[in-house]
Amino acid sequence: MTRRRTVRLRRTLLAGTTAVAVTAVTAGIVAAAQEPAKAVTGPELSLVAATTSVTLTTWKEDPGVYLDLGTYLIAEGAPLELKVTRKSYKDPVNVTQTVYEGGKAKAKKLPTGTVKDFSGLPGFSEITLTDQAGKKVLTRSESFCPNNASGRVRPDAPATSKYPESCPTNPFTLGSVWGVQKGWAANTYAGSYGEPVQLPAGTYTAKVRVAKKYRDVLGIADKAATVKVTVVERSDEDEEGSTGAAPRSAKADGHAGHAAGHQAPTAHAGHGPGHAPSPAEAAAPVTSGAGPSYNVGHGPLKAAPPALPWALKKKQQSALSPQARDSGGQTDGSRQAPAVKPLSKRPTGKASVPDVPKPDLRSLPAYGITISDGDKDIPGKDYLAFSANVWNAGPAQLVVDGFRSPGKATMDAFQYFYDAKGKQVGYTPTGTMEWDPRPGHVHWHFTDFASYRLLKADKKEAVRSGKEAFCLANTDAIDYTVKNANWHPYNTDLATACGEENSISVREVLDVGSGDTYTQDLPGQSFDITDVPNGTYYIQVLANPEKRLKETDLGNNSALRKIVLGGEPGKRTVTVPAHDLVNAN
Repeated sequence: MTRRRTVRLRRTLLAGTTAVAVTAVTAGIVAAAQEPAKAVTGPELSLVAATTSVTLTTWKEDPGVYLDLGTYLIAEGAPLELKVTRKSYKDPVNVTQTVYEGGKAKAKKLPTGTVKDFSGLPGFSEITLTDQAGKKVLTRSESFCPNNASGRVRPDAPATSKYPESCPTNPFTLGSVWGVQKGWAANTYAGSYGEPVQLPAGTYTAKVRVAKKYRDVLGIADKAATVKVTVVERSDEDEEGSTGAAPRSAKADGHAGHAAGHQAPTAHAGHGPGHAPSPAEAAAPVTSGAGPSYNVGHGPLKAAPPALPWALKKKQQSALSPQARDSGGQTDGSRQAPAVKPLSKRPTGKASVPDVPKPDLRSLPAYGITISDGDKDIPGKDYLAFSANVWNAGPAQLVVDGFRSPGKATMDAFQYFYDAKGKQVGYTPTGTMEWDPRPGHVHWHFTDFASYRLLKADKKEAVRSGKEAFCLANTDAIDYTVKNANWHPYNTDLATACGEENSISVREVLDVGSGDTYTQDLPGQSFDITDVPNGTYYIQVLANPEKRLKETDLGNNSALRKIVLGGEPGKRTVTVPAHDLVNAN
């Protein structure tokens, strides 16, 4: 269980088998015939350093060095592809590797316990630092997200990587795909998943190698990468004294060359606390491969470390083999969403709901649960704040367009349907969109997308959140292993989807495999529990409450999360039991 007091709110697969020699015995035949085993091939993986030396910064006001050493894992021969899944929240997380047997993709199951969650391979890289006298000053291990910032290592490699751009951190993630494209390399730096180290200014030698368990299972050579590390000490006063330089935040990134140019975009209004990163948050450490718009609702995320130049490794090979290459019509994540640009005119013709694939909206259990003062610090007031996510399990996108009659304050909303080739084949009215002028919002909301209720122990409603209108955005990768999952959703932040006050039309899309997280931290969104008695309750997250949206299944739209309220007025507490194997508040 996780017990929380009032705090500042912050925002699977086939078990693979290799082909074995088969002994055939038939009646009347005494001798056995044996077929030769087919070779199983995987990627050729190696660890390299992009540079022989790096300069890192430690700050007098906030000492600590992030070990961005410029080491990369290169994939040759075939991509490194891992699928990470769990059947349910009662089951552990498992990982399988895609290998090739006779030109066909096979699933090779990695040892049980290889991973605990979806954030990456734990303890992947082992780092040792020695000082100029040869004395060991640091030994540590770091996790590795194969979806880290990556780039080509040779000019004939595929121009783009089909793999997602980050490893998900939502505690209720169900499936993820990690990969390093053939002819590409991924940064092994753990980013914000790691912790800074205390190092005085000076010169060091870093040796980085892949942990033995990963070398054995993935076939990586036991060869360390060596990097000279120079640590320099700076201060905020130095920055303020520089011409045109802005003072560094107290939580600034210690990475030379990373703090500038990697500011996060405006956060999802209504998706996270404050709805925009504070100055301190804007300079937080870069994340492990997460693009700036991923997982909004969980705190500020920064751009990943820069991609390495292809000239790092001059090795000429042919492009991907046909079995490893994306092709038209595949549902392996390479498919792109239909354009999110809204239509300029209302649909014509008779509305219809054709017999084609439709989205499947599902709710995740609430998380990030805490007691809040509602951001107003009103004496005696207690609010139950939480994060909630509704995701699309597919196999089709949810596409909703809003059309505004000139001079009207609302838009008429329509859901669109597409055939297997992406051609629009139908539409149906599905409610309205409304303009929300409140600070932190200032965008168009699609009404009645989800609702939130606090239920008593007997599952009867006790309190209902006032939040039911949303701007849809693909903030979280929930399960990229479902059919037709789009590994590169376009509208991952509100700037791409929610329109402006003078918009005449808006298109909002929830892609297959992705979900939209809202952090219910403001009055009217969070639950006012000031007069709610102590005891056991359930937070209900309900998708499509009015059933206006057409789905493949309406029976999986509700999710419950058990909580226990305690304490005294003004000093309430909340205890959050584990949800099966997920022990995240």
